[in-house]
Amino acid sequence: PSNAPAPVPRPLGARDLPADGWEAVRRARAPERPRAGAYLDAYFTERAALSGDRCGGRDPEGMLCGFGTHAGRTVAYAAQTGAATRPAGYRTATRLVHLADRLGIPVLTLVDTPGAANDAEAERQGAGPAIADLFGAVASVRTPVTTLVIGEGGSGGALALAAPGSTWATPDSYFSVIAPEHAAAILKRPPDEVEATAGQLRLRPQDLTELGVIRTSEQLFPGTGDRRSEERM
Repeated sequence: PSNAPAPVPRPLGARDLPADGWEAVRRARAPERPRAGAYLDAYFTERAALSGDRCGGRDPEGMLCGFGTHAGRTVAYAAQTGAATRPAGYRTATRLVHLADRLGIPVLTLVDTPGAANDAEAERQGAGPAIADLFGAVASVRTPVTTLVIGEGGSGGALALAAPGSTWATPDSYFSVIAPEHAAAILKRPPDEVEATAGQLRLRPQDLTELGVIRTSEQLFPGTGDRRSEERM
């Protein structure tokens, strides 16, 4: 059916769950971890890129957008690459989501960013409104949106791509309102307490499942036996 959601991609990296919060952060930041390009290549038999935000901006290093074919179906995708996403990247993703909605095409989003770009140029380019518009698009479109967190899920820059009620995470990822280093700084904690702060943020995939933030399955987390997650599918 045209309104069926896009299937969740299989994890390409670690299969066992992290022992603690800091291990989850280290895994997500590991340079050898599979990135968006690897997931898109494994998921789609063919794909065509969509580039540009129609405002003169592009973010090819932070956001990959386009349409592809998976199991004979067309699926739109917006995938973060692990870099800080710039305003043009969020606007391009918003453009893609609205286009997919008009065409009745499901959307797959891959979350992987330490956060949105926050330099002076990003502020001049309207980072806040760009993120807000993407939040609204993902939350309001009629076409189904499926999200997989594949690495760092940092702050609102990651939350903007997360589909309400249909967000999943791989074992080598984390998802948090703030990075542990920044949380420790706000709490005026010394650097040697960053690792403990990561654990207190409850950012591991299994923590997020317990909190009801994400969904898991035996396909993504072999051997975890999370029956509650299976019942929510």
